[in-house]
Amino acid sequence: MTQNTFDIQSAAVIGAGTMGRGIVICLANAGVQVKWLDASPEMLQAAVQYVADTYAHSVRQGRIDEAEAEARKARVSTAPYYAAVKDVDLVIEAVYENLELKQKIFRELDALLKPSAILASNTSALDIDAIAAVTGRQEQVLGLHFFSPAHIMKLLEIVRGAKTSRAVLDASLELGKRMGKVSVVSGNCPGFIGNRMLKTYVYEARSMLLEGAFPHQVDAALQGFGFAMGPFRMYDVVGIDLEWRSRELAGKGQDEPTVQVDNRLCELERFGQKSGKGYYLYEAGSRQAQHDPEVDALVQRESEKLGFNRREIGAEEILERCLLALVNEGAKILEENIAANSHDIDLVYLYGYGFPAEKGGPMSWADSQGAAGILGRLQNLQRHFGSHWQPAALIEKLASSGQHFADVQEERV
Repeated sequence: MTQNTFDIQSAAVIGAGTMGRGIVICLANAGVQVKWLDASPEMLQAAVQYVADTYAHSVRQGRIDEAEAEARKARVSTAPYYAAVKDVDLVIEAVYENLELKQKIFRELDALLKPSAILASNTSALDIDAIAAVTGRQEQVLGLHFFSPAHIMKLLEIVRGAKTSRAVLDASLELGKRMGKVSVVSGNCPGFIGNRMLKTYVYEARSMLLEGAFPHQVDAALQGFGFAMGPFRMYDVVGIDLEWRSRELAGKGQDEPTVQVDNRLCELERFGQKSGKGYYLYEAGSRQAQHDPEVDALVQRESEKLGFNRREIGAEEILERCLLALVNEGAKILEENIAANSHDIDLVYLYGYGFPAEKGGPMSWADSQGAAGILGRLQNLQRHFGSHWQPAALIEKLASSGQHFADVQEERV
């Protein structure tokens, strides 16, 4: 059923893990009635308690009063099975990253939900069109990619599938506004805007570990530039084991040279902050990252085992490679119409990835350097490090015309 407008007043959330919990809080805070499901009743009860504890903490902090906390809690109820949510306006699926599982859930929900209901996935990288294809309402399927912790992080990537209707995008943007989010619409591609760019950034950071740098040096350079945290601190916070387990599950990617340091850390159960050890050491109850010489020794052993001749890598090279990896991928995202304009890419990096606010975001920073300068620097990296540094065609075009990424934004609005 196609409607001109969709009014989201009730929702269901599938999944009571970390993401599901944050999403439920976002919805309840926005005045939406939420029904919550999980395959594990124990997990669901623990999640409901987590929500209650979060609101109690907000009351103690003076952010909301007791009456408001009770009103928000009252908007959340649990549901034993899918049929119990058949009348909701929106379902957000927040289970782990497995395409077959998500398709199974969407297939079952599509058969039960009212014709006007919107179906959304919280996937951070999977193909929205492949998920939508198993339903009879592809124009009402999209991605709502929240960032963890969802009730704290401001960014919401709204992912449009090939058939997602304008009315469904508008309703999602309106919901994002009610939740207090900075919402950015992305096209459908692996990783969307944020994680697609992150992949290239992290690839360079990990490559430099093998070539001669240490985690604390890479992080120090990027934090010195103004990032909230460097990539290895970031992995400690989110959990090094998430990607490791994902590679295991997929049965591919574990042999890639750049992930060998991560693999060794995970084999030692150094999963990051949550286990007290990761790329850094953490004292009990502390989030303060402490340099660990054992990790430096592990990095050195691993790179030598892979046949690298280690060399000194300075802060300048670290910044050059990590920043230009972001910019070059951002340019490709613009070329492919995955993002509407460069400002949207900057919003994703400012609100989702801790890019320094005073630099305006990666594309704004690139504009401050000039397209011709960026092109020359990318060509230099291509000469030294290979074909994956080939400049995006858009950068060559901007350099020859004397334009900026911001001009591309004006052309497309």
